Amino acid sequence: MRFLIVILALWVAPLSLAAEQVVAALSQNRISITANFDGSEILVFGAIKRTEAVPENSALDVIVTVTGPRKLETILRKARRFGIWVNVETERLGHAPSFYSVAATRPVEDIVASKTDSLWKITADAQILSARRGLAAREALLRIRTDNGLYRRANAGVVLTENTLFNTSIALPANLVEGDYITRILLVRDGAVLDDYSTAINVQKVGIERWLYNLAHNNALLYGLLSLVLAALAGWGASEAFRILRR
Repeated sequence: MRFLIVILALWVAPLSLAAEQVVAALSQNRISITANFDGSEILVFGAIKRTEAVPENSALDVIVTVTGPRKLETILRKARRFGIWVNVETERLGHAPSFYSVAATRPVEDIVASKTDSLWKITADAQILSARRGLAAREALLRIRTDNGLYRRANAGVVLTENTLFNTSIALPANLVEGDYITRILLVRDGAVLDDYSTAINVQKVGIERWLYNLAHNNALLYGLLSLVLAALAGWGASEAFRILRR
């Protein structure tokens, strides 16, 4: 009898979790980086689909995150030795996102517990993996990228209307790297994540930027020679211009 009760509970649980689901869309899912690219803004909007009545006296929240391409990060600590600054310590951090933005209906700490944050990796701090001895390096990376506008947070950035419709805007800076930016929407009720919706924004260089990027990475020698030629031509042109002006 107990076995049947357990099986029934496991079967009913997913149904109760699926009682509220996210239906969402983005204003654009592709961004082209050109010579005059100075950033972009993505509008995230959607609704909450329900199969049963809204629970009374229950807090509903929406969290939206955008995660840029990840790579292994190396943090260097410098110290002054014999009058010069040298690298004295190196710390590697697990694949940290190049860009991370989180917006929510209210502060994330008021929505979920720290264990839930660690499990779902909601805040920027939870996104970066490091050993215990690497806490200082992780804090340094968080500080640097926050100061550079690459890690962002909007505590009241998501507008939730009538517990059904939601929208927010995510500002993307000009210094983006190429790749897929994963947009994730979490539906949270009373601190428990009910639904997780994900989609991707593709960011790519186009035009002359794409050609120069491919040339630098696929043919470094030719790229270097071309840079020297252009620098020489620029110097010669400047000297000729000054010579003509002196006449």
